[in-house]
Amino acid sequence: MHTGILIFGGSVLNLTHRQMCMFTSCTVAKMSEIKTHQQIKEYPTVHRHNEALTFRAFRTEDHFAEVGGNADVPHRHNFYTVLLIKRGRGTHTIDYNAYSIQSNQLFFVSPGQVHHLVEDECTYGYVLLFSIEFLRDNNIELSFLEDLHLFHDYGESPPLVLSLEQLDTLSAFCEQILAIENTDIKFREQAIGAVLKLFLIHANSYVPGIDEDARLTGSAQELLRRFKSLVDSKYSEWHDAMSFANALGISPDHLNRTIKQLIGKTVKEYIQSRLVVESRRLLAFSSLSAKQISVALGFGEPANFSAFFKKHTGMPPSQFRKDQHPGNS
Repeated sequence: MHTGILIFGGSVLNLTHRQMCMFTSCTVAKMSEIKTHQQIKEYPTVHRHNEALTFRAFRTEDHFAEVGGNADVPHRHNFYTVLLIKRGRGTHTIDYNAYSIQSNQLFFVSPGQVHHLVEDECTYGYVLLFSIEFLRDNNIELSFLEDLHLFHDYGESPPLVLSLEQLDTLSAFCEQILAIENTDIKFREQAIGAVLKLFLIHANSYVPGIDEDARLTGSAQELLRRFKSLVDSKYSEWHDAMSFANALGISPDHLNRTIKQLIGKTVKEYIQSRLVVESRRLLAFSSLSAKQISVALGFGEPANFSAFFKKHTGMPPSQFRKDQHPGNS
């Protein structure tokens, strides 16, 4: 089956030939009328004033003072973000899921996820920012990061709630990284990479409810990587476990059992999470109609898309879009 890629409003839509024709027939005639409500603000590098940097660490209280407590607009990064909160109050929204900021929390934000941090008071803790280039330059395989149950691509990204002992352990690693950053020792980047890896290994050991035996199986992890890659390219075309299992050459039961053990979600739940996130992004950051989004995401009829969206978000698409742009109502 022939497919095409359409980039619209900051989102990549993988469309079949039929979907592409339907999409363009809905849009080309009125393309001049279709305008992006607002582009998603993006930070391509870990330091906006020094693009050469691939790693950055700082204390949240220092950043709060630097920006005068003013919150940034919703945005996304092309790098990984780790937020360790020792004390604070506010809201951290990741891909439109809002989480209350409290003491002893650890957040992970993957590249491409839209997030928004609003602090009701000064937050005390640490932020670690690092790119894929930093991992590569310090011999940290991307597969190592993928094997950790820390960074979520889609759906829920709740914080880890830490014990005081766990918080102290991770805080000590952050202080060590900050101390290394302020030196000019030889192999400084490698030293930071080594401590970062220890931080992530310890954090991963604090994740509850995941089958350790499944995580330690190399073949299972490889299957998870292949499945996630396939979802990224086919989520707008395939909405069922059978299609993905067939493409991977295994039974749906085997695929579902393995994915459930590794990430705590069924195949269907993971696919639906991907569709919900993309739906929210298109509704928030494009002026595509519900019909056009329905076609782009493989739902066919707008009623199918509306029912799906309401089931998973608790509101119809029109209400979600209205809430994102109250000034336009």
